[in-house]
Amino acid sequence: MLDLKALSDKIDEFEKIIDYNFKDKKKLVLALTHSSYANECKNEKLASNERLEFLGDAVLEMVVSEHIYLNSTYYSEGEMTKFRANVVCERSLEKCAKSISIGNYLLLGKGEENSGGRKRTSILSDAVEALIGAIYLDGGFESAKAFILNQLGELINKSINGSIFTDYKTQLQEYIQKTSDHTISYEIIEEIGPDHSKMFVSQVKIDEKTLGIGKGRSKKEAEQMAAKAYLEKIKA
Repeated sequence: MLDLKALSDKIDEFEKIIDYNFKDKKKLVLALTHSSYANECKNEKLASNERLEFLGDAVLEMVVSEHIYLNSTYYSEGEMTKFRANVVCERSLEKCAKSISIGNYLLLGKGEENSGGRKRTSILSDAVEALIGAIYLDGGFESAKAFILNQLGELINKSINGSIFTDYKTQLQEYIQKTSDHTISYEIIEEIGPDHSKMFVSQVKIDEKTLGIGKGRSKKEAEQMAAKAYLEKIKA
């Protein structure tokens, strides 16, 4: 079995950083155990943090969704979904991981350690979700909520206020320029609703072929959403 005493100093140190004291320290150890470490210690029959990651992801979405719902009264479902997507993503979770230095406390296998696993975005973001799952199991929903809002509350509010902006048009332009010399154009194809609450529909075209359609409250937002739709097709 894993020697918790040998880890006690690090556990105490990390608990101070995250401002949460685990009743069951084994839950924290599990949250910090990467699959590479568990695989190298098969004789000890250690589990990895992957199941906790699954749980933490659900808790994170719930907390962020609730906060957005309660603090963005006049926004539609689609707009709230966009606000949440800005927060519940690898990039945001990586920032959180770095702010609490979780990479320093992960239990990694030798191969993962040597290949820079402590700084790998996917490992860091997954570990944050596992930590959220562990806090939820150890202290309940309110404890997990307190941790999430302490770490990501400012980012959630920035997303609601429009301070976070992803330039999908530039991303698409850069992608097309790398792969071809085709021409990108945007066209507003529909305007929906009264003047005081109008919704615009845009299409993005490459060499006159329509590849993405998006909606927005302004022409610029509709174009951004059209570019995003095509980028998501490319990634899929």
